[in-house]
Amino acid sequence: MKTLQQTTHLPRTWSEFQIWEPNDGFKYEWNDGEIIKFTGMNKHQVYIYQALNKLFSQKEMWKSGTLVAEYDTMLSGIQMRRPDIAYLSDEQIARTKRGEDVIPEFMIEIISGSDNFYKVEEKITEYFKAGVKVVWNIVPDEKIVQVYTSRRNVKICIEDDICSAAPVLPDFEIAVSTIFAQ
Repeated sequence: MKTLQQTTHLPRTWSEFQIWEPNDGFKYEWNDGEIIKFTGMNKHQVYIYQALNKLFSQKEMWKSGTLVAEYDTMLSGIQMRRPDIAYLSDEQIARTKRGEDVIPEFMIEIISGSDNFYKVEEKITEYFKAGVKVVWNIVPDEKIVQVYTSRRNVKICIEDDICSAAPVLPDFEIAVSTIFAQ
């Protein structure tokens, strides 16, 4: 008997998607029956994750939670997204240990040149509908960070502008130039 991952068919339901194990080097999200293929954080973007992790450690943010790369996030019963970086509090981690789905309050997307603007905006909308409080879109090619605290409130940060994760992590602040310094 063939298992789902051995077939050439894409999953058609959420339950099929959950057991699907593609071995093609890509990562996938589920959005109400739509399978979204992406490459995840690439080797040219890892330095951004490293800069943010260093700040996270220096500010001793690990005492209250952790930054997770490509965390499977159930935004609703029909949407599973995988932000590049998500912050999970200790309380949220305890809930995941009990098998609960949690919505990180702070998420970071690293935008590549191949990302579709419409799809990025769609994802931001989904994040805020699900209860996310802060989203950073980091655009390495342009060396900018878009800091969203709602769909209507966005701050475009460049050069030495400070990006803040407030109100989720008020002390987590970094200059755009520091993110791209490496």
